[in-house]
Amino acid sequence: MAIIRLDHVNINVEDLDAAIVFFERLGMTLEGRQTVEGGWVDRVVGFDGTVSEIAVLVTPDGHGRVELARFHTPAPLRPDPHPAPANALGYTNMMFAVDDVDATVADLAELGATVVREVVTYGDSYRLCYLHGPEGIIVALAQPLQE
Repeated sequence: MAIIRLDHVNINVEDLDAAIVFFERLGMTLEGRQTVEGGWVDRVVGFDGTVSEIAVLVTPDGHGRVELARFHTPAPLRPDPHPAPANALGYTNMMFAVDDVDATVADLAELGATVVREVVTYGDSYRLCYLHGPEGIIVALAQPLQE
């Protein structure tokens, strides 16, 4: 047994359209969007009567995918506290390599994204930061300083 690849990361959101716009602005491309429901979904997620709208976005290199899901039924639950801090158990962030951290932060700020604290330089390797994206999702950005 061996892993073949990481297929995608799923993020549940309330405003699917706004989340799509955010990840498209980051540079991802919408690969598909659809509603999923029925017995097979219920068996996978462990609910009865599941109705969810999903959108899959792909990174420019074609290897990374983010699946955004908007649950209609059952109703989504908001974690407490929201947004979850970086030390919360479970999923806390996803990191993207970018060519210019400052330009990316400025661009995403137009959509309401805010840097968690500040952009920092890590040795001579990266400029990086965490930022709050849509619905409090923490997105990490890293700009390689050397290739």
